[in-house]
Parts: sequence; C-alpha cells; structure tokens
Amino acid sequence: MRISICGKLLLAGACIGLGLPLLGQRSSPGTPTAPGLEVTVLYSAQLSNVVPGDNFWMQGGSVQVNGQFWHGWGAMANISGAHTQNASNSGVGLDMMITTFGPRYQWSPAHRPYAFFGQALVGKAFGFNSVFPGASPAAGSANSLAFELGGGMDLPVAHHFSVRAIEADWLRTQLPNSDTNVQNNLRLGAGIVVRFPMR
Repeated sequence: MRISICGKLLLAGACIGLGLPLLGQRSSPGTPTAPGLEVTVLYSAQLSNVVPGDNFWMQGGSVQVNGQFWHGWGAMANISGAHTQNASNSGVGLDMMITTFGPRYQWSPAHRPYAFFGQALVGKAFGFNSVFPGASPAAGSANSLAFELGGGMDLPVAHHFSVRAIEADWLRTQLPNSDTNVQNNLRLGAGIVVRFPMR
C-alpha cells in the first residue's frame, strides 16, 4: 500500500505531537548551543518546478553534518537527494543530488528543551535521469549552482538524541529548462539528530 506525501507528513506530525508530553516528564538536557558535532538524517518532501508555475512533488532525504564552535554558530554540510517518476505530468522522471555548505546558527530559549536554527548554504545541484533542453540537443543530466535558505526546530528526547520536528528550506537551482533556467523549490523535512559533544 502506498502512502501519499501528505499522509507521511501527517503521520510524522502525529508521532511528534504524541511525544511532546514526554518532554515535560524528563530532566532538561544541556544547552543545545554548546560546542559539538551533530549528524542528522532526514526524510524530505520537495515541492519543485521545471518551469515557473508548474509544480510537482519529489521525495527524498538528506544527511547533514553540523559542527557548532562558538556561541551557537557553526558550519554545516548537507547532502540531499530527491526523486520523482513524473515531473510536471510530462511522463519524464527527475532525480536530483544537492551538495551544499555554509554557516548555521542555533538558539535555545532559556529553560526550554527545544532549539531553533537557521542556515544559509551554497553548493551544487546535479539533475539526472531526465531531459534538460539547451542550445545543443537535450541532455540527460545537468549541473547548476544551488542556494538554500531555511531553518527548523529540534526536540531533545535523550542525552545525545533529538527529533528534527520540522525543517523548511527554500532551494534555488539553475538547471536548463528552455525558459528562465531557474527553479524555486520548497523542501520540508523531519528526522533524527545524533549529537557528539566536545570534551
């Protein structure tokens, strides 16, 4: 049985919502903004377009590595992938791999277990298993600059583990499309964070 993207997001939200009362029954962990290394694994749903105004959903995931070094500031690397079998009802599939790097800031309100973060990343997008029109005959793959701006919220559930309750990112790519050669994507994700504090 296949579950729709909306169904998966609702299921993830329900699990998070049911887990929130447990946070009030546990002792407060150390501040999330302390120096350390975090590894995050996310499921994501991505609202994409081939040309402006022609939207479709892709599914995928991300692996992120974030090192916090000074007062909540850190450096982050993100590798993500997304897939659809039918981009814009064209009958043509699309796969994307995006690698980005950049600064991230994390902040936790006083006496609260959760933490908010924001990030600005730049890197490379690689589209493949599709059709990319250009001046020469259409290609099956293409590269472009990628820019991400977004943030989210983490909920600690154990000393070194958190739930990424929500992450929302605007992703801009510039893959060939015979129009503007610009794509604006909205990526929503949730997952698990493992933290390795610095000694």
